[in-house]
Amino acid sequence: MKKTTIAFLSLAALLALWSCKQETLSVDTETTITVKAAELKPKAIQEFVTATGTAFPIRDVQLKTEQAGRYLLHANARSGQPFRMRESVKKDEILISLENPEFVNQVAFDSKKLQHESAQREYTKQQGVYEKGGITLKELADAQRAFIDSTYSFDNSLLALKKLEVRAPFDGVVVDLPHFTDGQWIESNTLVIRIMDYSRLYADLTLPGKEMDRLSQGQRVLVTDYSQPNTSLSGILTQISPALDAESRMFKLRIEIPNPGLRLKPGSFIKTDVIVQERTAVLVIPKSIILDRRGAKTVFVVERGIALERRIQTGIENVDEAEVTSGLKASDRVVTEGFETLRTNARVKIIE
Repeated sequence: MKKTTIAFLSLAALLALWSCKQETLSVDTETTITVKAAELKPKAIQEFVTATGTAFPIRDVQLKTEQAGRYLLHANARSGQPFRMRESVKKDEILISLENPEFVNQVAFDSKKLQHESAQREYTKQQGVYEKGGITLKELADAQRAFIDSTYSFDNSLLALKKLEVRAPFDGVVVDLPHFTDGQWIESNTLVIRIMDYSRLYADLTLPGKEMDRLSQGQRVLVTDYSQPNTSLSGILTQISPALDAESRMFKLRIEIPNPGLRLKPGSFIKTDVIVQERTAVLVIPKSIILDRRGAKTVFVVERGIALERRIQTGIENVDEAEVTSGLKASDRVVTEGFETLRTNARVKIIE
């Protein structure tokens, strides 16, 4: 009887131990994994060809004096103060003038103006006399020639005096203004101001030859200034070279960038993304969540708290995203974080 009791107790102990193990196993099996997920909604995706370069103004001029003289910096009509760097200028606006009385005397502008007016009156008078038969055709031609010569002389004097003025050749912005004191004598061919028009900019870029057939004139370009990575501008591809560099096997292209508000500065180092393909209203997922299963692409989705692995096929891609052409549908909830250790049919909890 004693042996039977001991045997019964041993069996009960074994059954209890087995029950504990089963309970532990059941708990492990039902462990819930926390993940983050996003609901799929149709959106646009673009495929890019990326290059880097430097932005240059569409127009850039360094203005130098054409005559020697005493320097005078003019006032900006919009501020009432002498021109400064960063200020805008208008086409044909006088920025700087030079005083040189000796040169003005040599030009003899007033004298040539009087000669021109006198020659014009004489030619007009001679035309009337010729019509009445009072002079010969030769005499009329002599009067005409004198008038033409005086016109050239007068025009040349005007051009000469304009050499004492420095005018803006186009609407733009003052980007450099070397310092001179008003009244200071400066020689001819002295750099006195630099003006840029960067309402539009351009950049010359290079790409590997394999990309040439994917590009065409007129393609849109997204432009990002590396110093302001959160803002971008839209440009256009304007020129493509058909030739490859013999050493680098690269080819040259040019883009132009409208610059509203002059946000992008000349000389900026920029990233350019030429849009070579674009899709709208398609399913798009982060490339980082795609798993490689022996050459097959898969992602995890969540259905009723269970993680399911789905095989997918992708279309166009860029650095961050990929188009999904099959394997997923709109409103699927794809796992975006915590998928690395998931297995199919695992119980998951979605956190925000």
